[in-house]
Amino acid sequence: MPGAGHDGDDPLAETIELGVELLAHLEDDELSLKEALDRIETVTTDPAVTREILDTAELRGVIERENGLIRPKRGQFVSFEADVVTREGEFTCRRCGASITTGHFVVFDAGEHGPFGSSCIRKVTGRE
Repeated sequence: MPGAGHDGDDPLAETIELGVELLAHLEDDELSLKEALDRIETVTTDPAVTREILDTAELRGVIERENGLIRPKRGQFVSFEADVVTREGEFTCRRCGASITTGHFVVFDAGEHGPFGSSCIRKVTGRE
């Protein structure tokens, strides 16, 4: 459901959509709640928003949660050729906080997510 649930004027709804899309595109078969939170914290560090992202993703069938494990259900993997853009500039990685000169951004229907360094983009998408 691209764009479902937000109209572009609600930053909270956009953040939730971005988080749900991130979870929908994970390549992991399963990951711990801690690992899932590591990914979601690239979208928000607000615990209430994090819970809303997890609840929304579960309600939509994007993930299953059981015994502290998250299992992505859709298999909509990020294509590094089609879904990731790189830009040169002065950036701070959203995951680790490092200064980077090449920013990697994932393009979701809900918006762009990044920048990430070359190793963090792989971690966030579940490639490492």
